[in-house]
Amino acid sequence: MFRGSSFHTIDPKGRIIVPARFRDVIKASGAESIMITRMDRCLFAYTQEQWSKLEQKILHLPEKGEAMRRFQRIFIGGAHDCRCDTQGRVLIPPFLKQYSGLEKEIVLVGVLARFEIWSRENWDQENGLMEKDMDDNQVCIEIAQLGL
Repeated sequence: MFRGSSFHTIDPKGRIIVPARFRDVIKASGAESIMITRMDRCLFAYTQEQWSKLEQKILHLPEKGEAMRRFQRIFIGGAHDCRCDTQGRVLIPPFLKQYSGLEKEIVLVGVLARFEIWSRENWDQENGLMEKDMDDNQVCIEIAQLGL
C-alpha cells in the first residue's frame, strides 16, 4: 500500500523520481511499470495489479450510462503504461503533464491502492479545500466513523 507524501521536482524532460518506499510497493507487485491516468487535476498512479482490478470493476458494472461512458473515455482512455527506469524515474507523458499542471515542484501522495502526482500549486489548493471541508459537520461525522 502507498502511504505518505514526498515533495519533488519534475525535470525538463518530464521525469519524476518515484520515492523508494513507493518503488518497493511497485516491485513487490511484480511489475516494472505503473499505470498513470488523470483525475481531480492530478495524476493517479496504480500498480499493474491494482489497475487490472479497477478495470475489472469497471468492466462488470451493471449499467453504463452516458456519464460512465464519458468517465471511461477520459479515465481509461487517458491511461498510460509508464516504466520505471534504473534510477527510479518515470517519464510523464506530455498530455498528462499538461492536464495536471506539472511544471517544476510536485507532490507525490500515497493513497493506499494508488499514489497521486500533484503540482505543488494544485496540492496547496487541495489542502485548502480539505481545511474548508473540516468545517462541514457531515464530513466530520464521516471522519469520526473511521475512529479518528
